[in-house]
Amino acid sequence: MPVKIRGIQPSDKSHVIRVTDETKAFVPDELTVVEEIIDEYFQDPEDSGYYFLIAEHDGDFAGYLCYGPTPLTHGAWDMYWCAVAPHLHGQGIASSLFTTAADHIKRLGGRLILIETSSNPNYKAARSLYITLGYKHVSTVPDFFNPGDNKETFWKAL
Repeated sequence: MPVKIRGIQPSDKSHVIRVTDETKAFVPDELTVVEEIIDEYFQDPEDSGYYFLIAEHDGDFAGYLCYGPTPLTHGAWDMYWCAVAPHLHGQGIASSLFTTAADHIKRLGGRLILIETSSNPNYKAARSLYITLGYKHVSTVPDFFNPGDNKETFWKAL
């Protein structure tokens, strides 16, 4: 069955947090931030600055992507958070989420997308995915997150 992409619903919150945790790529503080962003979104979806896409595979929650316009820019957008259930990695779910988001951003007048991520080995597959999807690696900030853990920035024009 193909992947179905839809908007987020309040009942998805626990699934988003669970899948984010299951990836083992995020630290506990990051799980707290994901929960806060979801709460902020549902308090005021229009002004939260966030958009969420949910992926379903065979009718079950499979993953999500959170993105939004970059404040104080004209047409720049950020991809903030993405996680896919570990048992579904490699099935095109993240690609579907990123492609759907990019199409949405373009329809809203977006002109470019940035992804900031870690150089941590846990993110190697994600960084490879970004390159496959046409994002270009444009910067490295050494020791940004921790000593030896750089911030890597990827860019894509729409």
